[in-house]
Amino acid sequence: MSAAPFDCDVLVIGGGPAGSTIATLLAMQGRVVRLLEKDAHPRFHIGESLLPANVRLLEELGVREQIERIGMRKFGIEFVSPQHEHHAFFDFADVWDHNPGLSMAWQVRRSEFDQILFRRAGEVGVQASEGWRVTRVEFDADGAWAHCMHGEQASKLRARFVVDASGRDTLLASQFDLKRRNPIHNSAALFGHFRNAERLGGRLEGNISIFWFAHGWFWFIPLADGTTSVGAVCWPYYLKSREKPLPEFFADTLALAPKLAARLRGAELVDGRVYATGNYSYAAASSSADRYLMVGDAYAFVDPVFSSGVYLAMASAFAALPVVQATLDAGPAAAAAERRRFDAHMRKGPREFTWFIVRMTNPAMRRLFMYSSNMLRSKEAVLGLLAGDIFGKTPIWRALRCFKGMYYLTSLLILPRAWKAWREHRVSIRDVGETKGENVLVQRR
Repeated sequence: MSAAPFDCDVLVIGGGPAGSTIATLLAMQGRVVRLLEKDAHPRFHIGESLLPANVRLLEELGVREQIERIGMRKFGIEFVSPQHEHHAFFDFADVWDHNPGLSMAWQVRRSEFDQILFRRAGEVGVQASEGWRVTRVEFDADGAWAHCMHGEQASKLRARFVVDASGRDTLLASQFDLKRRNPIHNSAALFGHFRNAERLGGRLEGNISIFWFAHGWFWFIPLADGTTSVGAVCWPYYLKSREKPLPEFFADTLALAPKLAARLRGAELVDGRVYATGNYSYAAASSSADRYLMVGDAYAFVDPVFSSGVYLAMASAFAALPVVQATLDAGPAAAAAERRRFDAHMRKGPREFTWFIVRMTNPAMRRLFMYSSNMLRSKEAVLGLLAGDIFGKTPIWRALRCFKGMYYLTSLLILPRAWKAWREHRVSIRDVGETKGENVLVQRR
């Protein structure tokens, strides 16, 4: 079987941001690429807020103008705490050295965004197919056989290299038992889209807003078509406590954040539709092997509080390119070196964001965000992280360590509250049973 002719140089499984990006980059280099997406574009997906670091990647793919047309400009972040009367604002223009390349991003409907990236892959020569599901992959010394379903028809494809961009399906991580749940974080989400939500004014209209509440936090993401995406990321036990229809439970949850509820007082839930999903944080034990690698959510998923998902997915695709090149064109030693570099890259992003994520509901962290200080440039460094500037040469790391030191000092100053919050967090992340897949529960009024 290994002597069979190849259908392509690289098979990319999954047509989301990570898969479409690496397929496009490989085709631009002259590779023969097959891109298989199990659904048909446009398809619903959550995760609508981009980071400023996305902008350069979109420019390199040649799609910036298209994203600009569908997106709502986002210049910063608003934080709203139930324990504070004021609102805190972070503006990307104040990022480290006031880097103009990190001054803004967009809020996007993912159905439109993902379709643009998928169609771009086809434009540069990728054989991009929809309605194809890969069920498993078998590897040998020369490449791989992918077992596929297209409707009711089963088939196999032969590739020299495989990129797993299957998202939270985590095809290869599940197949090889590499998927590991994050032991220090666990969350779930329910969300919907609203018309006529009250937004911030003027230049701030497109900013994302984060609202803390007793069971987690809410996002508030304005979209260019006039609708606003609103969701609650909460501990799984809270979602499991539901004893009424999901739309009613969502309405009750929104009422737990009075300042958010006020912005939705005259708003209408689009189609009366509410979604629920288990946003369980995880990572694979390794990101690559001799004939494959994982990108985006196929490797790891973290809580979306900092909107890092799309950026980490696309950045992983760019970082994966040298691995594929070395495997196909150079010797085993060069390929192994590139895999080590790639694995370090894949671990870095989730690690840097996770330190902040697991502490976001702690009162010490809330105080630092609500009363931000630029001591030793710590605020500029945090803005760099929030903008996605974590893989370049910007020297933010010493200042980030300063911020972390401020967090620990603040925790000591409010030790009883911080200790109580930490204990509650330990209880909250307990396993209450996994709900697999995105949009696992959808209900209408």
